[in-house]
Amino acid sequence: MSVPASTFPAPVYRDTVLRQVFADAQRFFLPSLLEIDLAHVLMLAKQGILSEQQAAQCLQAILELDQSAIAAAEYDGSVEDLFFLIERKLAEALGPDLAGRIHTARSRNDLDLTMYRMVLRERLLQTLEANATLRTTLLRIASEHRASILPAYTHNQPAQPTTLGHFLMAYVEVLERDAERLQACYTRVNRSPLGACAITTTGFPIDRENTAERLGFRGLITNSYGAIAAVDYLAEACSALATAMLSLGRFAQEMLLWSTAEFGFLRLSDGYVQISSIMPQKRNPVPLEHVRVLASRALTEAQAVLGTLHNTPFADMNDSEDSLQPLVALAFADAHRATTLLAGALSEATFHTERMRERASRSFLTVTELADTLVRRGGISFHQAHGMVSAAVRRATSDDPKALAQDVHQQAIAAGLTLALPELLQALDPEYFVAVRSIPGGPAAVALDPELDRAQAQQEHDEGWIDTERAHLARTSEALFREARRLAGLATDGVAGA
Repeated sequence: MSVPASTFPAPVYRDTVLRQVFADAQRFFLPSLLEIDLAHVLMLAKQGILSEQQAAQCLQAILELDQSAIAAAEYDGSVEDLFFLIERKLAEALGPDLAGRIHTARSRNDLDLTMYRMVLRERLLQTLEANATLRTTLLRIASEHRASILPAYTHNQPAQPTTLGHFLMAYVEVLERDAERLQACYTRVNRSPLGACAITTTGFPIDRENTAERLGFRGLITNSYGAIAAVDYLAEACSALATAMLSLGRFAQEMLLWSTAEFGFLRLSDGYVQISSIMPQKRNPVPLEHVRVLASRALTEAQAVLGTLHNTPFADMNDSEDSLQPLVALAFADAHRATTLLAGALSEATFHTERMRERASRSFLTVTELADTLVRRGGISFHQAHGMVSAAVRRATSDDPKALAQDVHQQAIAAGLTLALPELLQALDPEYFVAVRSIPGGPAAVALDPELDRAQAQQEHDEGWIDTERAHLARTSEALFREARRLAGLATDGVAGA
């Protein structure tokens, strides 16, 4: 739709809105827009709304558009947006009458929502692929260090011994739940709104299932009003992303803490540290800081999407459309950067297991098991056992396990309990502490090893799901272009998409 420059757009509107929207559409949506055109024309021909000859001419014109030139075009205000630029180019190739028939039984409303969903499903797949890469890295490290003793912390204070494998599996499970949420979201995003038209469908006998299938969708957003007005598909995607980034940022913060000289549990490889411009000795784990800030950015950007949508009308509104989509893109891009960077940094990292074990052997971290032993072997209540051990800890002048065990042993004798000193010493050994925690979810090998196997199987399942969806989209895109070229009378050999 060409418009007189003297009446529309006003220069301020052009420069503050339309120019930016045009550039965003060039960057994010051009390939999807052209695929929708192809699928729609093929469907119109199938339904007899366009003759085969008309469809062939339209398809040829769409296929022969110079995408590079369109993507590089400067916005001059002679058209409202990218859609109308393409419509004008098609009119130049086909004549306005035939080009105008392409738009039969559709609106920019359903066309836009279809583009948004096509691009969003790709972002979700990319996020899932990054999630899978990070999980692969963590599973390898967890398996290698399933028995490496590690001090666990609560309230930023040393608490109990566990293993590095047990700790990492906690975050692997978080990533699994992130993947589950993202997959479920993908299935709802990957439904077609095309055919809803402006908001109430059309009187033409179109086949919505046909265009949905050609564009790789797994079904329809059936109700036409909801197809245009509802934004829960976008809110759900950003909510799942924000949840994932919240967890990623917390884990990155833990890795940064481990990288401090005071902790000394983690050392990044030389490729993942920066030196100081003035202090020659510095090895700054800056990539982990970038992970943290990128995760925080993605989280707040995703929340900003929800904030923008809050209290908007349940109808077709710009609040959820052109000006919002770049923020969605930025949130997913930052999330992908954060997840990919963390996987890369940890893939080459070194964990100082001797230092971890030494720290787990100090600060009375095993005394919970000492109290448990008094309960199991002495038959007293845990409350009484807790009091005896707590008293010994308060009296201790060091965290020497022998002195602590002797104190508790003397208390046990005074209480009439028959406990051998070696039993109490054994209870204070970090490896023993881990070994007896063998119920599901615990750090003992008998509990952790099956979880590693389960997580590996889940990883393979999720990677298979991603591969299946990728193959489905590639297959439908290839079929779309092949059929379009066939009907247009163009060569179909080697067709792989736009």
